[in-house]
Amino acid sequence: MSQPVPPPGNPFAEGAAPSPYPASPPPAPARENVGLGLVAALVAALVAAGAYGGIAGGIEREIGWAAVGVGFVTGFAAGKAGGRNPALPVVGAVFSLGAVYLGQLIALAIIGGKELSVSATTIFFDHFDVLTAAWKEDLDPLTFLFFGLAAFAAFSGAKKAAA
Repeated sequence: MSQPVPPPGNPFAEGAAPSPYPASPPPAPARENVGLGLVAALVAALVAAGAYGGIAGGIEREIGWAAVGVGFVTGFAAGKAGGRNPALPVVGAVFSLGAVYLGQLIALAIIGGKELSVSATTIFFDHFDVLTAAWKEDLDPLTFLFFGLAAFAAFSGAKKAAA
């Protein structure tokens, strides 16, 4: 006696034709490269600081959401490149604080350069002590709010990117 013929279209039946679809690719390997995450966060922080300082200096005012963007970009880069290491959100937050500070110094150098008819790089590199003194005189509660927002955005950005 012969074996029963499976019904057409049943892929689980013995002797069924192979699937016309390719097999799914294996899952991506886990990203747990802390060094790469640190480098990515540092590069993102420096680029974001330059953009933040350039925009704030160009319009001659600080923008709170831009500080949030600096923090988020820094943290996101750390988490995306470095993975789920618990140190990366903290490092991203610290780097974002430095990036906002550097961005504010760049903005002051641009504004001062416009007023004094000198290049911003001359003020930044040749008169850094004067620049930091001007930054200290300009401190207000809003500055600290920008620092806090940037650090919070960096921490949460790193957590979201690593998930």
